[in-house]
Amino acid sequence: MIFSRSRRRKSVPSTGTCPYASGDPAPPAPAQETRGRLPHLVDRHEAERFIRQFHEEQPGAGDDVRSRIREVLAEVERTGTYTHSPAELAFGARVAWRNAARCIGRLYWRSLVVRDLRHLTSADDVAAASFEHLRLAGNGGRIRPVITVFAPDRPGRPAPQIVNDQLVRYAGHRTPEGAWHGDPRSAALTARACDLGWKRDEEPFQVLPLMVREHPDARPEWYELPDDAVREVPLSHPDHPWFADLGLRWYAVPAISDMTLEIGGVRYPAAPFNGWYMGTEIGARNLADTERYDLLPVVADRLGLDRSSERTLWRDRALVELNVAVLHSFQEAGVTMADHHTESQRFLRHITQESRHGRETPADWSWIVPPVSGSATPVFHRYYDPVDPSLRPAFLARA
Repeated sequence: MIFSRSRRRKSVPSTGTCPYASGDPAPPAPAQETRGRLPHLVDRHEAERFIRQFHEEQPGAGDDVRSRIREVLAEVERTGTYTHSPAELAFGARVAWRNAARCIGRLYWRSLVVRDLRHLTSADDVAAASFEHLRLAGNGGRIRPVITVFAPDRPGRPAPQIVNDQLVRYAGHRTPEGAWHGDPRSAALTARACDLGWKRDEEPFQVLPLMVREHPDARPEWYELPDDAVREVPLSHPDHPWFADLGLRWYAVPAISDMTLEIGGVRYPAAPFNGWYMGTEIGARNLADTERYDLLPVVADRLGLDRSSERTLWRDRALVELNVAVLHSFQEAGVTMADHHTESQRFLRHITQESRHGRETPADWSWIVPPVSGSATPVFHRYYDPVDPSLRPAFLARA
């Protein structure tokens, strides 16, 4: 194979290699939502609605809409599902991004690169194609929005799933003394990987293996990510040389991998997709949140800030400098990253463009407004179209 992997590892009894303290999230139990019953059958109305939408928005699609609907409904009647054409799949994936109410970066939804890999079902193939996804999306630093769509659920034949919430994540675990190493958000994933035979270390930015199961009841296989698939950016500050000594870094491609893509009633449980980072996602959340790397006290102390009172606003001042470092470092490395002011302006352009087409733009205000200087951005000072949970195509949280 062309990728480094550790597959089909035998289960081993717990030996304390990867402990998690009381109160930490335990490893997730194997999925059981499909045990003893068939996966969902495609809703005929959802299928017809999508085919009509496709032809309305793609007038040059070719086939007569009525004949295509008859074809689709006949296939649903015969098999319980139907097969999207490559054009329908690409359109559906892009519209799912357009409908993503929590995403501020939807201006470029039409540019999403869609990799149609619906023929792949084995864990080995899903892992190899996911690593290639990271290489293609990384694009030498000029990040491309990419989605890789693997096999769909079919009646009696559930599709493969990626266990990790992102293709790249850093491990995290609590020591017996109660201190955290790495990313606390990944505690459950780290424990799960260790249960499968993976060995963690004390590195605060240790990349977790990719875990793939061939169907919801299968034991996951795990795969080390190849070095050439994971681009990481070391963090430094333009004005404070000591910042580089903190040894911080972050990965370049945020590829979400645990959501189900639903198009016209057909569900694709493995469909990793990415855009590019907005700086605050790393600088104001991943590295700053108290339940993540919690670095604001460290940065404040190195800056010499007074932490004796909240009224000194030491958190705010440290937060700004942490975000300056993230934006500076990605720019120095030649890796695409947006700042929250520019991305806010782009989102309002997206709303304007959608309005010209007679479409609403669903948006979750609490996610669209950046976590730094919210009221200084134009997205703060307005209301948005309500979020319709039935809107499709869509990326859905896995049940």
